[in-house]
Parts: sequence; C-alpha cells; structure tokens
Amino acid sequence: MNNNQIKNPKVEVPTGKTLNDKDYMNSLLSTLKELVKNYAIALTEASNENLYNEYKNTFEIYSKLQRDVYELMFRKGWYVLEQAEENKIDSKFQTLKEEFNNLSM
Repeated sequence: MNNNQIKNPKVEVPTGKTLNDKDYMNSLLSTLKELVKNYAIALTEASNENLYNEYKNTFEIYSKLQRDVYELMFRKGWYVLEQAEENKIDSKFQTLKEEFNNLSM
C-alpha cells in the first residue's frame, strides 16, 4: 500500500453489466461538474443583473451539490487522494511566487 494515499475503506459494489451505486454516483458527479463549468461560463457572459443573480444562485447550488457528492464518494472509498511530497509543494509555491512577482513588475 502507498503510504502517501489518503483514503477511506472502500465500499464494495456489485460488478457486472448492471449499474451499481458507484456507477450512478460517478455519472451524477460528472454531470454536476459539467453544470458547474457551464454556469461559470454563463456568469461571465450575463449582461443583465437579474439574470446574473439567477445564474449565481444556481451555480452555488450545483457547486455545493457537486462537493457533497464528491465527499460522499470519498467517504465510501471510491476516491483515493495522494498526499503531495513536501518538496513538490515547495517547488510549486516558488514557481507561483516567481510568476506573481513577474506580474507586478
């Protein structure tokens, strides 16, 4: 087992040709991710304030729902995260800091 993995015990689901809970949750999560992306685009394009506010409210609802589905899948062990090594974090931070400093010149 990889010691850098962050995960929960996996809830086993039936295998075979029929859809199982994990399949349904994956489909739902993918759909919600697409909705969130599309609403983000709609927010940048909305010229009417009322329409913008409606899009923003809907965006927030779908964003929360997407996060809730992801967290449920993580709790069931259907998502495994990998802890980043400290040197990779430091390296990325330095790169971003340099890019930021170059922007302010």
